[in-house]
This record gives sequence, C-alpha cells and structure tokens, in this order.
Amino acid sequence: MKKLMSVVLLAIVSLSVSAGMQSTLSLQHIQARWAQINYQQEEGDARTDAFETLIKDAASLVASQPTAEHYIWLGIVQSTTAGAEGGLGALSYAKAARKSLEKALAIDENALQGSALTSLGVLYHKVPGWPIAFGSDKKAKQLLTQALKINPDGIDPNYFYAEFLYDEGEYQKAMEYLNKALAASPRPDRALADEGRRGEIQALIAKVDNKLH
Repeated sequence: MKKLMSVVLLAIVSLSVSAGMQSTLSLQHIQARWAQINYQQEEGDARTDAFETLIKDAASLVASQPTAEHYIWLGIVQSTTAGAEGGLGALSYAKAARKSLEKALAIDENALQGSALTSLGVLYHKVPGWPIAFGSDKKAKQLLTQALKINPDGIDPNYFYAEFLYDEGEYQKAMEYLNKALAASPRPDRALADEGRRGEIQALIAKVDNKLH
C-alpha cells in the first residue's frame, strides 16, 4: 500500500510539473521572451541558443494549437534566429520561417493585423536572392504594402516599410513612414517590444536624416 501511494504521488507530481510547463506556453510568453532576447540579450552564442530554445517553445504551441497567430510567432522567432545566426547557417532558419508564415497566411492573412505579411515581407527583403536563397525585393514590396493596407498605423509595418525604402534609396518617403511608426499607439502588454522598436526607429531616422542633409 505504501509503495502504491508513492507511485500515485509521483504521478501527481509529474502531472503537476507537466501542467505547469504547458501553462507557460502561451502567445504572451513567446512574445515577452522574444522581446527579452531580442532587445536585452547580448550578441553571441548565448543569444542564438536562447532563440533556438524559444523556437522549440513556439513549435510546441503550434503543435497544440495550430492557429494563424501561433504560426506567425513561430515564423517571427525563426526569422529572428536567422538574423542572430548570420551567414549561410541562417538559411535553414529563414526557410523554416517562410514556411511557418505561409501557413499562417493560408489560415488567416489578417491575423495579428497582417503580421504574417509584414514578417514575410521582411524575410524576402533581407534574405539573399537566387541562386543562394529566395530573396526578392519585388515580392518584399508587395507583401509590405499589403500589410500596411491591413494595419496602416502600426509600428511594425511602417518601420519595416521605411527600412525597405531606405535600402532602395527613397529617403524622403522612408522618413514619412518612420514618423508614422513613431506616432503609433502603444501595444497592450508589449512595452519592452515597443521600447526596442522605437529605439530602432530613432536609429534609422538618424541615418535617413544624414542622407537627406
């Protein structure tokens, strides 16, 4: 009887631990952890390792609930990991991110105010073109402008389209979108992400201003 009780107690503890782990796997957890790694983690292997762990968490969330929102955030984490990894090693993450974001679009392209379109547009802009990878500025522009139609006042679509315009040498137009991004309303429960993005906006404004003057 004593042995049986020990087995039952062990099973209860195991279930409690498992339930506790699952309870932390939410969209809010993925978003918050991504912001911490992206804006507070120092560059280097530790940062890449942290993103890789977050990919596993996001993949688990998708496996349990394959919604457009969850696929979007799996794609965002995968694409950010590609940026952290750099070089040819980044391509596998970029390809995985494209697949995740395309799955999100197939479910609902309006999910999270068109975030799949924005993120996929950034991928097409940042990734090298053929024969190395799938990058295409034409496709990037199409996706980024489509995202802006869904979320014209959002901080991310305006910032990333401005970044695209800057790389295209359209500095005056880039400044217009940067100012729109800076004027965007704060996002609920995304204070750290907003703070980090605004820092990136200010840095790009300085670069654009330097080109214009």
